[in-house]
Amino acid sequence: MAKVSRKPQGVRRSAAARSRNQKVRAARKHTGGLLDRTMAALPFTDEQWHKFFLTVIVLAGLGVVATIANYAGVPELAREELAKSASRAGFEVSKVRVSGVDRMNEELVYERVLAEQDRPMPLVELGEVRQRLLALPWVADARVSRQLPDTLKVDIVERIPHAVLRKPGRLVLIDPEGNELEPISAAAAKGKLLIGGPGAQKQVVELGKLLDAAPALKPQIAEAEWVGNRRWNLTFKTGQLLALPEGELGAPALVKFARLDGMHRLIGGRPIAIDMRVPDRAYLRCKDGPCPHGLAANGSAN
Repeated sequence: MAKVSRKPQGVRRSAAARSRNQKVRAARKHTGGLLDRTMAALPFTDEQWHKFFLTVIVLAGLGVVATIANYAGVPELAREELAKSASRAGFEVSKVRVSGVDRMNEELVYERVLAEQDRPMPLVELGEVRQRLLALPWVADARVSRQLPDTLKVDIVERIPHAVLRKPGRLVLIDPEGNELEPISAAAAKGKLLIGGPGAQKQVVELGKLLDAAPALKPQIAEAEWVGNRRWNLTFKTGQLLALPEGELGAPALVKFARLDGMHRLIGGRPIAIDMRVPDRAYLRCKDGPCPHGLAANGSAN
């Protein structure tokens, strides 16, 4: 039989292999030693470390189980069972208590909440109920809470009526931000500030700032008309018209008019129209034409 001879492994290759094996053994020894030293440095006994690692393993297993159960729909089934049990125990919606309603129709609030009637308490989505209430024109904010065992409590924050907006063919009550609250009759609108003109609804907030510049005049203003999408005409309860300049010049002009009215009693006087669109000048018109006495730029009578 022929003999097969194998060439001996090269010296360099054998040395390299031995070096790698030594490094691996050293690394394992170093890592194990480092872990042992770290665990020994911490103030825990071997039994406590054992419980810790056991807890980690158990939690990881529960996480896997929970994930599988979630995909299988188990939590939803458990929630429904819990809700049925709560309902059998009397924890279901049978009463609704509403507070904070003063001006709006309270029945509208009940209509939005009574969809939860006889629903088990755990199944009531308070956020959804709140969103339904916020859709009501009068509701600025709403808080919905459970009062166990069987009551839903609803706290309403109403919007504040501010003025009446004249729209084509109808009048609408609005709040200080221009939000529409409800239609209003001409009779019910009497005594309220009437706002009109194309685009006026978007300018309600700015109008409020303008009138705040001369608060003494506010109770005497009956109507505000947004003209040419750039400026305001104000009509006083006496029927007199005040034409204001556009933009940022409106407030200073209104303040100046308030000062002139304090000196010359223009509101309720002979002028039926006062035009302050020209800076530092006021033009007065009486029933039969220009008033006999104008006002100079400094506000003194001519």
